[in-house]
Amino acid sequence: MAAPAFESEAEQAVLIDATTGTVLFDKKANERMPTSSMSKIMTMYLVFDAIKQGKLKLDEMVPVSEHAWKMEGSRMFIDVGTQVKVEDLIRGVAIQSGNDASVALAEAVGGTEESFANRMNETAAKLGLTNSHFVNATGLPDPQHYSTPDDLAKLSLALMRDFPEDYRYFGEHEFTYNKIKQGNRNPLLYRNIGVDGVKTGHAEDAGYGMIASAVRDGRRLVLVVNGLSDMQARADESARLLEYGFHEFSTYAIAKAGQKLASAKTWLGESAEVSVVAAQDIAMTLPVSARGGLHAAIEYQQPVTAPIAKGQKLGKLIVTVPGSPAVETPLIAGESVARKGFFASLAAKLSLLLGGKQT
Repeated sequence: MAAPAFESEAEQAVLIDATTGTVLFDKKANERMPTSSMSKIMTMYLVFDAIKQGKLKLDEMVPVSEHAWKMEGSRMFIDVGTQVKVEDLIRGVAIQSGNDASVALAEAVGGTEESFANRMNETAAKLGLTNSHFVNATGLPDPQHYSTPDDLAKLSLALMRDFPEDYRYFGEHEFTYNKIKQGNRNPLLYRNIGVDGVKTGHAEDAGYGMIASAVRDGRRLVLVVNGLSDMQARADESARLLEYGFHEFSTYAIAKAGQKLASAKTWLGESAEVSVVAAQDIAMTLPVSARGGLHAAIEYQQPVTAPIAKGQKLGKLIVTVPGSPAVETPLIAGESVARKGFFASLAAKLSLLLGGKQT
């Protein structure tokens, strides 16, 4: 699949189509790097999970410890010894990138920030983030706190998938707490280019980074960049990469889950045929220029011996495009087909032996 050439100023970057998981751009996407505040996506994943499990409530009041209050860097400006509503703390992280809010939530979920970090690593393992390790809830610099663009993209996709109703917080433009109004630190939210999240970051030894996600015409892209020289370069390069992904690639729907693609004859079935359907939605993301080379072929054997269970694998759909490996997805039975009774089956077998047709 020959994609148009693209050069990025970012030290590390990855751009992914959310529907198909296709990587549209990759620059050192598996290289370990400091996460800065981008790792707060993992902090929020655990918070949203605790809410989903009923262990934490949006209107619950949680105490602000001295440890949380003393956090340096970006802050929500919560006061030590007070109690703050969980939903306010969520906005303090998602919008204001508050380190103080991150620690307050970590302590509410895990008891201590250290215990919470252990949970972060357990969750990373469950999500298949093989090149990530967390030691705090904020992303503040630590040699043992790292991730990769690929892992951060996977994490962001998991958050959108598992907590779609909570992802909205990352797209809110501003939040006022303690009479202090702060705008969302994601500059792309204000550019009217379809961006609805997700998180910026900055570290002295790693430069400026961002996880961004945008939707256009129902198609979502997820981008991770890091190592940019300043905030303006981060915003401009991220916007340029997203534009590249939307303009140079398209996602083509090939079949919907349950869509009938063929019929297969049955042997000894009460019905003479069984529907051959797609087991799942099938789509491919390709360079716009490669659309003409897209080819799909169905492979299955018939007749299929009854009984046939709905969902039983019958074959496969093979999609090819020049320059790319073939993509294979299973085809299954669209309905169950019972086996004929004894005498009907015997008649069918005798008919076959005598050179007749199946009945």
